[in-house]
Amino acid sequence: MNREQISGIAHADHPIKSPLDDDSVRRLLERGVPRGDERVLDLGCGGGEWLLRALAMRPQLHAEGVDISEDALAQASQAASHLGVQERLVLHHQEAADFVSSQSFDLVLSVGATHAFGGLLPTLAAARKHLAPGGRVLIGEGFWDREPSQEAVEMLGDFTDLATTVDRVVADGWIPVDGHVSTRRELDDYEWACWGSLASWALDHPADPDSAQVLATSNTRRSEWLRVYRDTWGFVSLVLRQTSG
Repeated sequence: MNREQISGIAHADHPIKSPLDDDSVRRLLERGVPRGDERVLDLGCGGGEWLLRALAMRPQLHAEGVDISEDALAQASQAASHLGVQERLVLHHQEAADFVSSQSFDLVLSVGATHAFGGLLPTLAAARKHLAPGGRVLIGEGFWDREPSQEAVEMLGDFTDLATTVDRVVADGWIPVDGHVSTRRELDDYEWACWGSLASWALDHPADPDSAQVLATSNTRRSEWLRVYRDTWGFVSLVLRQTSG
């Protein structure tokens, strides 16, 4: 079973692929699309969960999503049809970094997907290219809440602390107009959901040739979370506007 398939199972009970609960997602979207008739772009949309929720909230909104996963985009398309919002959603199967549009967007999203661009600031640079004057960016990024171990850095990446993360964003020409730091409950719920979903799938499919691999992955990831990074890693979501423009 490949990484994408494992990720799909892991997020079955937590379709937002970041440590955010439904109320936090809704509030961030409300801040991102205050008028209700915005054009929204998600760079690295996966199954389109952010876009689907925005479209369901705002009946005048139009959205586009970009992702390299054909399966995830098919899932997004099917969900959009089920919700009756498919006519307001356009999906692009390509690298998010290569996406070009003749139109600009009022909100550009990239939550938990900055790795696709090589980090936080490159992601903001990509978002800026697509942003309409006065538009907003909604970005989600990890940070170190406490001094991490070298093992944690090697496992998750070379993040900075929260204050430094925000300072870097501001120095890059952005102003936070809202934000959310994931709570301990959100962080824990996300991890329990991901690794629990994998374990449940393996137990429900004991005859599947991938069952042992999936269960082992669940056990490994849960142990890594509890022993390596649970007490040090955090996640921040920022709603940003440009300093000028």
